[in-house]
Amino acid sequence: MTASNSRHHWLALALVASTTGFAGAGSAQLVKPGTAPAKGPDAPKPSDQPQSNDPRSNAPIVPDAEFDSALPPLSGDLNAPLEAMAPLPAPSTQTPATPAAATPPATTLAGDVLPPTGPSDPQLAQPLTPLSSFDTTPLQTAADVKDKDAPEIRYETATKGLDKAGDGLEGEYKALSALAEGKGKAANATQVAARAREDEALAVRLLKSLGYYDATAISTIETIPDADKTKPARLKATVSAQPGRLYSLSSITVKADATTPPDLVRTQLPLKVGDPIEAARIQGAEANVSLTLPQQGYPFVKVGERDILLDDQTPTGAYTLPVDTGPRSSFGQLRTEGDPVFDLEHLSLFPRFKAGDLYDNRMTDDLRDALVATSLFSTVSVEPVRTGTINPDGTEQVDLLVRQSEGKPRSLGGNVGFSTGQGFRAEGTWQHRNLFPYEGALIASVIAGTQEQGLAGTFRRANAGKRDKTFSLTAGANHSNYDAYDAFTTSVGVRWSYDSTPIWQKPLTYYYGGELVGTNESVYDFTQGKDVRRTYGIVALPGQIKFDRSDSLLNPTKGYRLTLNLSPETSVQGSVKPYVRTMIEGTFYYPVSSSIVIAGRAKAGSIQGVDRDDLAPSRRYYGGGGGSVRGYGYQRLGPFDPNGNPVGGRSLNEFALEARYRFGDYGIVPFIDAGNSYESSTPNLSSLRYGAGIGGRFYTSFGPMRFDVATPLNPRKGDGKVALYISIGQAF
Repeated sequence: MTASNSRHHWLALALVASTTGFAGAGSAQLVKPGTAPAKGPDAPKPSDQPQSNDPRSNAPIVPDAEFDSALPPLSGDLNAPLEAMAPLPAPSTQTPATPAAATPPATTLAGDVLPPTGPSDPQLAQPLTPLSSFDTTPLQTAADVKDKDAPEIRYETATKGLDKAGDGLEGEYKALSALAEGKGKAANATQVAARAREDEALAVRLLKSLGYYDATAISTIETIPDADKTKPARLKATVSAQPGRLYSLSSITVKADATTPPDLVRTQLPLKVGDPIEAARIQGAEANVSLTLPQQGYPFVKVGERDILLDDQTPTGAYTLPVDTGPRSSFGQLRTEGDPVFDLEHLSLFPRFKAGDLYDNRMTDDLRDALVATSLFSTVSVEPVRTGTINPDGTEQVDLLVRQSEGKPRSLGGNVGFSTGQGFRAEGTWQHRNLFPYEGALIASVIAGTQEQGLAGTFRRANAGKRDKTFSLTAGANHSNYDAYDAFTTSVGVRWSYDSTPIWQKPLTYYYGGELVGTNESVYDFTQGKDVRRTYGIVALPGQIKFDRSDSLLNPTKGYRLTLNLSPETSVQGSVKPYVRTMIEGTFYYPVSSSIVIAGRAKAGSIQGVDRDDLAPSRRYYGGGGGSVRGYGYQRLGPFDPNGNPVGGRSLNEFALEARYRFGDYGIVPFIDAGNSYESSTPNLSSLRYGAGIGGRFYTSFGPMRFDVATPLNPRKGDGKVALYISIGQAF
């Protein structure tokens, strides 16, 4: 072992033999507490010290020779073990003789045991409490009191200074305030103060969100004595805010790759120099970039973290926003994975874009919504996927990946309604939407009502070769018992239609088809002067075309609609009698304000080529009811037979005007209607009947619930005084 990596230990021990005088001194030290020598100005000067006559006073306590001889011998071997210590002499049990002039003797010590200091505490002798039974519940303070019977203190709140930053800030502060949330009650003053400190931070945070970055706030708590001395005093917590200076944008810098058009990102960032550095304004502007760029060919845009460098001298802030636009892209092909609910051929019917069109995420969302509307998926998603393929126009081809997860294809549905003249009517349906893939549905329906009963079955193929184009084949049997006729009807019909949906409201829709009807109906025979039953065979080719410029399919607030119906028909009842049924209807919607819409409707119909009495009663025109002239019974407008029952006519006209006032999810709709049906094939205005009333609306996600009460203004004998209508959707 070298000296550089070893450690040396030295031990020196001096053993001093006790003399009588030395022992006495040691004994004195034990019985008389020592005092520290005086220091400072009160310390005795050397000349003031008493001179000792003892010749040994200046001699060393232990002579050097005696000290050296007491040291143990040391070995020259640095690595040798340490020598054992000599045992200390046992302490003396005898009290040494003390001169008469010495300090009075004190109690001596036996061994190393101190004498008792006083009476012992019996509690100290008791065993400690086991840890398992120790109570670890923390002590409660006044702020922790939760006893429902504990007294509460009341407090009031006030704010100062927030109104300097804008009218809406104080309302936002109150909505988030901890003091306001406490509703003027607290367990103690400490709790009130804690809430006030939270509101201080809230006030500063809100002010900074509006651009007041120097804002400060402080809270004060004061006592308000109650006039009634028997009641405890209340507290008043006041949060005082100082907005300070308003910071504004001194510069706006966008760091982004080149786009088409060149200033696309900057134009979609609605900020300008001088605008306040307001959090909502900044975040809204950045959100607009994230929203609009994917609509203009940039599906992979990413808005980075903004940087605002504040200058407290100005006060302004330099705004910088990094934006990763990603490649400018165009639509490519569809891909799919997951459950094979639809194959790629059927999926290709849904997009409203073509390959090569500039990417627009609104079209991607529309594709997903259309798939969801089939109700055949539990989950379905559509997302863009980069391909790296560059088109001739410089855009990158982006494919759309459709992830499919199969849902339940069967469902039950129903609707219930009531109206004067039609009575109670309930309809239930069962359908399997994909019994004949793809989207070949089988639908069974049943109608149960006080005046109508029926069964029907329908095969319907949705999206048949084109999105929203539907083919349907229907067969059914129905019994209708109204004042105008009592009919047992069977029918078979086929129809092709191109329809609007809430997802895609189209400006032009249509349907066409064929219908074969066999019906046995009661009819009043004016030549015989009595009711008779006749059987009719009817072949019809109904069709419709509609122009729609309204802003909503279910609840329009502006725009117009124009509908034309045309149905060439042949009635077989003893002989063949061809005729044509036509109907034209127009509606308009005009917003007077954000909450009031004026809606109007005009309708006219005509049947040409046949006498009224040669028509089956169910094919004639009638007026009156919830979808016609409200206030009059269902089908009770027009000519009557001698028994007072309506017989219908070959022409019809109707008019309606509504003022739709909406507040939240509710609405009030006063209305006036007019109309009539006529025996002639041309309607006229000479004998209009008027009805008026008021309705209530409850707006839901699938359309408004309608409750209308109306009364006839120029009633005839037999007309009721009040009519009630309950249904889903607006009257028109």
